[in-house]
Amino acid sequence: MIIRILLESDIPIYRQIRNAVIEGIALGHLKPGEGLPSVRQLSSELGINLHTVNKAYTLLKQDGFITIHRQKGVVVNQRTEMKLSQWQQDQLSQELKPLIAEAFCRGLELEGINRICKNIYIQFKEP
Repeated sequence: MIIRILLESDIPIYRQIRNAVIEGIALGHLKPGEGLPSVRQLSSELGINLHTVNKAYTLLKQDGFITIHRQKGVVVNQRTEMKLSQWQQDQLSQELKPLIAEAFCRGLELEGINRICKNIYIQFKEP
């Protein structure tokens, strides 16, 4: 999987890496049991500090997307290990809230918000 980061982005690099891995899993580009590059490999490939990659991998591990084995390395988890806890649902709601508030302020109706969400969801459901 190729991870692209935008150094000029307002989104921190570790979040860009995290988001790219999750999107890769959702699109089926990363399969359960598949290995990811080591922290050192990915930091070298991207030309960034290894602590940045380590932070992204730590978040992915905490959220159940990957497992880090001493011998196997970084491995994508089965979907059953990625279940959304109540705390994670609350976090997701907090992250969506400002986006929906902005859409509301700009005059986007509920149907428009639903249409956007549905189109994005379909991209992952039917790659």
